[in-house]
Amino acid sequence: MTFKKIAQKIHLWLGLSSGIIVIILGITGCLYSFEEELRPIIHDYYYVDNVKNKKLPVSQLIEIAKEVNKANPQQLLSGCQMFNDKERTAVVSFSEELDRDALWYWNRYQSISIYIDPYTGTVKKTEEYNSEFFVFIRMLHQTLCLKRDIGDPIVGTATIIFIISLITGLILWWPKNKSAAKQRFWFRWKDSTKWKRKNYDLHNIFGFYTMIFGLILALTGLVWAFECYDNGIQWVLNGGKTFENEFVESDTTHYVCHTPVDKVYAITNQLYPKAKYYYMSVPAAGDSLATIFTFAGHKTRFGDVSIEFDRYTGKILKTTTYDDKNTGEKFRDLNYDLHVGSILGLPGKILAFFASLVCASLPITGFLIWWGRKNKNSIKK
Repeated sequence: MTFKKIAQKIHLWLGLSSGIIVIILGITGCLYSFEEELRPIIHDYYYVDNVKNKKLPVSQLIEIAKEVNKANPQQLLSGCQMFNDKERTAVVSFSEELDRDALWYWNRYQSISIYIDPYTGTVKKTEEYNSEFFVFIRMLHQTLCLKRDIGDPIVGTATIIFIISLITGLILWWPKNKSAAKQRFWFRWKDSTKWKRKNYDLHNIFGFYTMIFGLILALTGLVWAFECYDNGIQWVLNGGKTFENEFVESDTTHYVCHTPVDKVYAITNQLYPKAKYYYMSVPAAGDSLATIFTFAGHKTRFGDVSIEFDRYTGKILKTTTYDDKNTGEKFRDLNYDLHVGSILGLPGKILAFFASLVCASLPITGFLIWWGRKNKNSIKK
């Protein structure tokens, strides 16, 4: 067999074996591309009814949320999110592990998000995390809604097969001469062009123009599928060095019962007034050495800051900016933005949307090409 014949066989059978999963990943990728823009439009409880002069203390908002969720004492307070946008509601979250060995993600854990008007304390919505539309789309995209031990290898393997399919597809697309190349760079349809030819061109031409973007989507997606791949990339970018995570503990010798979230929020807001939002992860009551982890999220990853506070005094114990991280960690932070295209802003997201759409269409148009040839050969026989 010639090299192209071997590539054709590999392209065909790998494409058929992973086609359904690639279609699911492509369609869910399209839907999730504009998640950040669509959430506030779909969910009206993200916004307050009227903007007032002063917001309630964070501690008071947390107490309101606890009162609303008192029927679920097994759910532990996980954190609170405040926005600099004066029209946005505050979000207090609770979480609970249900069954770690459950097959489907919605049976493994439960999380409740309570949206509160920060000016009046009015509860706008109690949202179940597992039933939120974009959460379902993300879990379907990442693990097919299965637990990670099963879903990650399936999605990761299908992604690797897709990468091989893209490479073999380029080998098959590559023209023999300039005359053949003219037919493969753009559509040359006429009124008499049959649908089989149109389908073939859709597969070849769209596949060629989106190949680079498809590879970027696939290679960045593998970071979540395989931990060894994620660690390997960071190891290479760090020049073969491995960095251990530094854990910070509260250094207060005299423990008190309160958690100074209001002080923590005030300090974070004062230090980073241009942040888009602030998230405070409140430690569990029994974990006496845990810190209050606070995240100041900006419009780009380059401005994000993580701060750890003493949970009793509100003293800053550690501050980590983007520049403080090693090369591997910096790339890891940017991986999501590369995957969804947001690193280039709205144009990047539009590009990622259409690239995902084409990737979802390739198994369909490829299957139709194979099916048409198979039936043609059967008729000839």
